[in-house]
Amino acid sequence: MQRQFEHELDEIKRTILAMAGMVEKGLVDVSRALAMGDADLADSVIAMDDEIDQHEVEIDRLATEFIAKHQPTATDLRFVIVAIKLGPEIERIADNSVNIASRVRHLCKERPFAGTSDLPRMLGLAQAMVNDAISSYVSRDADLARDVIRRDDEVDALNWSIFRELINHMAADTESIACAIDYILIARFIERIADQATNISEEVVYLVEAEPIRHVDEEEWDE
Repeated sequence: MQRQFEHELDEIKRTILAMAGMVEKGLVDVSRALAMGDADLADSVIAMDDEIDQHEVEIDRLATEFIAKHQPTATDLRFVIVAIKLGPEIERIADNSVNIASRVRHLCKERPFAGTSDLPRMLGLAQAMVNDAISSYVSRDADLARDVIRRDDEVDALNWSIFRELINHMAADTESIACAIDYILIARFIERIADQATNISEEVVYLVEAEPIRHVDEEEWDE
């Protein structure tokens, strides 16, 4: 019975990691698609979305059945609750990767200017946050999870900086408005990915320390 219990917990974790691996690959591919203006690569990101959605459904099924069958307590229950929460957050990262890929495909048709150099940097920061958020879950590293949360402010600042730069560009060159709006939307989708990495990291801290830190100021974390 104990072996079956552990096997089912492992299956939940394996499904989360399989889903996360696909999402991480999607972020790498969409970053390259944006940098190179590669519509085919953007299409490959979009094509993965249905399979990622199925992983989310499977995580929810496995976790719900585990609770009903075993009625876990304390640490195991917390693990399963976090798994249920992580599925939608990872799926939203995939959705925003698809949103970026869709904008890249639009940009590939006509790109009157190259956008802003801060955009690849912003995407790289968000991508690293996702990778580290997943790593913190695998290793149950609350310190790494907190570090991911702290990095969200840098992504937010870049989002506003890019927005202001592109607004000024549109004012100076009205022919670039449609393209600039695509870049603004891409920055917004990247900012949401960073938010989702933050949400995952908050759940990791809860998993490890049994204390929720969502909606708690950083100054209060150690109180």
